[in-house]
Amino acid sequence: MKYGETLFDIAYLVLAIGTGIYLLAKAQGKLQRLMGAAALVLGCGDAFHLVPRVLNYFVDKDFTAALGIGKLVTSVTMTVFYILMYYIYLNDYKVTESKVTTTAVWGFSAVRIALCLFPQNQWLTDSSPLVWGILRNIPFLFLGIIIVYLFFTRRKNDNVFRNIWLYITLSFLCYIPVVVGTDAVPMLGMLMLPKTVCYLLILFTFLNKKKERKN
Repeated sequence: MKYGETLFDIAYLVLAIGTGIYLLAKAQGKLQRLMGAAALVLGCGDAFHLVPRVLNYFVDKDFTAALGIGKLVTSVTMTVFYILMYYIYLNDYKVTESKVTTTAVWGFSAVRIALCLFPQNQWLTDSSPLVWGILRNIPFLFLGIIIVYLFFTRRKNDNVFRNIWLYITLSFLCYIPVVVGTDAVPMLGMLMLPKTVCYLLILFTFLNKKKERKN
């Protein structure tokens, strides 16, 4: 179990960070730079959590604090990832920016990050209080709903990005049960694997978009 998860986590981080570096290095235009930045933020942010998690399997040391800090960093970087997804949407579909939507995206993101920084989250302990786990994820869920809705309404306008809304939806459907029920049912934590697969599909979509632009 630990070897399989370790290989999966390492492969994911290499692919995510590698995709980000590749897209930024080869970027031709703002859209490709945004995709590269999103991939890099995703991979580097998750590394703060996954690297201590992997080390915890093989090193006889207490990684509780490192894992907690990693979760905090990942919570923030995932929020940034969805902000970047909003601007990817605007640039890909050449949509006129809506002040209301932009305010909502940044507003929910700011509230989410602020809630993550409250000491009541108890990041450095073995488990964060369920109430705070739910509170900090409410604005994150609304942020996700906005991004899903935007990509869903334009799904017929771009063959490459047509399934982005679905990947994001599935990632949240895997993530929410973990937040709400993992303390009572630890096996729910396994849903983080298909959630990660959804993000890999998003990264592969970025690479396909890069190829499309070449052609």
